Amino acid sequence: MTPEEIADLAHLRRARDLIDRDHARPLDVPSMARAALMSPAHFTRTFRAAYGETPYAYLMTRRIERAQALLRQGMSVTDACVTVGCTSLGSFSSRFTEIVGVTPSEYRARDHRGLEVVPSCVSKVATRPRRGRVKV
Repeated sequence: MTPEEIADLAHLRRARDLIDRDHARPLDVPSMARAALMSPAHFTRTFRAAYGETPYAYLMTRRIERAQALLRQGMSVTDACVTVGCTSLGSFSSRFTEIVGVTPSEYRARDHRGLEVVPSCVSKVATRPRRGRVKV
């Protein structure tokens, strides 16, 4: 790797940390790119090359991941949608269903008591939404 590529990865990590930390805030690609000290187009290309998905897709995956935790705790779908930073319930529900495989209401209604005995660090990995998951 060249020194420039290593520097780009460090800047991408800064932007990814911003997304992980502030996923509930209104974030757009230009603000994420500023955190990475890159133009929006270069940022999007290098982010996708490094992490396998676009910055916006990564942001939405983090939001859905947090929404899953809130729904497991019994929060309403509407409240979870707003809490994770989504402004459209319809778009949130569509994206949730696309990533998780069931609607937010169906997910909330499931019995999640089995996860109560599992350490949170393990349940986080086990329940993390993954794009392109094979649906059975």
